[in-house]
Amino acid sequence: MNATPTTRNRKRNRLVLSAASAVVVAALAAGAAFWWQGRDEVSQASAEDCRLAQSIVTEAEEISTAPAPDAEKWWRKTGDTRRAKMRDGYLGAKISQYEGWALATAQKSPEAPSAKDVENLQDEARGHCSDSGVTLSMPPLGS
Repeated sequence: MNATPTTRNRKRNRLVLSAASAVVVAALAAGAAFWWQGRDEVSQASAEDCRLAQSIVTEAEEISTAPAPDAEKWWRKTGDTRRAKMRDGYLGAKISQYEGWALATAQKSPEAPSAKDVENLQDEARGHCSDSGVTLSMPPLGS
């Protein structure tokens, strides 16, 4: 019993469609696995962003004991600089929080953070700089 040309074409078409479907499914599975592995990882900031962050943190430590009007001026200027130069927004958000805490500390606000709050923020911010070679150090404010 010989297969007719139409039957051979159908078999070939089914084989091609099956192979194409297998490739698409494999690509989707690989993409899903890549996403699943990286979903909990923090963004990695550049060394330049991390150096800028450390510079801001150093200034914040000093300004937290300054007069409130000076701290407020610093807070505005530093925020503008950070937004203009820092590329990693996630790291920027952590540094922005520290900036705000420095201002609150200078203003003797009840919103000033505890040493534990600063330590927790430092741990979160360090995660963004772990591949940059820069180790962020956030000392308690108002010391």
